[in-house]
Amino acid sequence: MPLQRLQHVLIQTTDLAATSRWWEEVLGLRAGPHPDFGFPVAWLYCGEEDVVHLTEGGAAVSANRQAYLAQQSQAERGTGVLDHIAFHATGLAEILARLQARGVPFQSRRVDAQGLFQLFLFDPNGVKVELNFAGSEADAAGIAPQLMASSLPR
Repeated sequence: MPLQRLQHVLIQTTDLAATSRWWEEVLGLRAGPHPDFGFPVAWLYCGEEDVVHLTEGGAAVSANRQAYLAQQSQAERGTGVLDHIAFHATGLAEILARLQARGVPFQSRRVDAQGLFQLFLFDPNGVKVELNFAGSEADAAGIAPQLMASSLPR
């Protein structure tokens, strides 16, 4: 499971528009395309790469967001609003075997609109880590996710 690069950070916010505007106006990122998860998000791009993902956070998040991301923190300010770090990875079958052999719990998700198969797990400090694999790896190995983004109510 060679990690290839840090993919993005996800920040929870109570004001999605103002936060997106800040990242765009202050740091020069640009808003760009993102999947329809059934809850509000904004993806901000540096060049061609989406590097900052924003979503509504706090105590009153939607049921869809809670179901898909299993929000851990209701913090609205400070580092508690960082939901997870994500890596692009390869070797889905190998990492699944490694996680299972070590008894590391995880959740699997799929976003067909992005061609992604995702694993969510936690480090010993409770930091959520997202591993993104090409959906074709899951298809080739016959691996089904626990939840599809497209199955969430719209």
